[in-house]
Amino acid sequence: MSIVVVGSVAFDTIETPFGSAERAIGGSATYFSIAASYFSHVRLVAVVGEDFSDEYRAAFLSKGIDLEGLEVVAGGKTFYWHGRYGKDPNERESLATELNVFEAFRPILPASYRDSEYLFLGNIDPDIQIEVLNQMEDAPFVGCDTMNFWIEGKTESLRRLLGRVDILFINDEEARMLSGERNLVKAAGAVLGMGPSAVVVKKGEHGAFLFTREFTFFAPAYPLAEVTDPTGAGDSFAGGFMGYLAGAPQRNGRHLRRAMLCGTVTASFTCGSFSIERLKDIAEQDLDDRFRTLVDLVSLGEE
Repeated sequence: MSIVVVGSVAFDTIETPFGSAERAIGGSATYFSIAASYFSHVRLVAVVGEDFSDEYRAAFLSKGIDLEGLEVVAGGKTFYWHGRYGKDPNERESLATELNVFEAFRPILPASYRDSEYLFLGNIDPDIQIEVLNQMEDAPFVGCDTMNFWIEGKTESLRRLLGRVDILFINDEEARMLSGERNLVKAAGAVLGMGPSAVVVKKGEHGAFLFTREFTFFAPAYPLAEVTDPTGAGDSFAGGFMGYLAGAPQRNGRHLRRAMLCGTVTASFTCGSFSIERLKDIAEQDLDDRFRTLVDLVSLGEE
């Protein structure tokens, strides 16, 4: 089945204790689409400037990602972000943000995308996310990301959106902010009450929780000796999760749990290099090996 992803494609300059990368490919839709491409067919909706050359497009095309929805603004410049991480990967400082063509982005889905069975709404204005959802012909399975900026500034729009979303991806602080609850279990329950059938609460190196009305599941983070660059890990997690689910025979509890592990695995590869360098070259055996390692982490073994 096909997934439409709507979000950002960007150039990132990243500094970490392990080195740096200058104007590398980034953006939420970039990480999501490449991670999801290992499991299903992906259709990308984003905007870039004239500086986004065929060399950069090739990274998507090599993974079979459909770029009909990638708008190119003549004479424009692509969204740019410059960030620095400390020794703790959770410590991030934004040094420069240039929205450029992304500032006026109003996604228009190509006609060929509108019958897709899955839709992922990347972290953009919830009013725009609703506009995108309104363009779909049928009722797709909808995944959504958001952040504290929208939770604080566009609460009512976000709540309208959540009534139409199947699964929400947020981190633990965002869950508390959205719900007004400090306890994470209560926070997830309150968010489920806003409409989604499932909520994934990401906790970085401490793993992620899946909350539904029927069950709760925890996936540990894949153990890494070094985190070279955590940029895009959350988007890669969502891509692995949604990509697996789109290719699964059913959307039951078992496959939702497996989707959590697939998200964790793809995110772990993202952290292993700057930009998409490791993420874009994962072999099927690599995915299988890390999946089994995660299963072994929580297995009791033979009695």
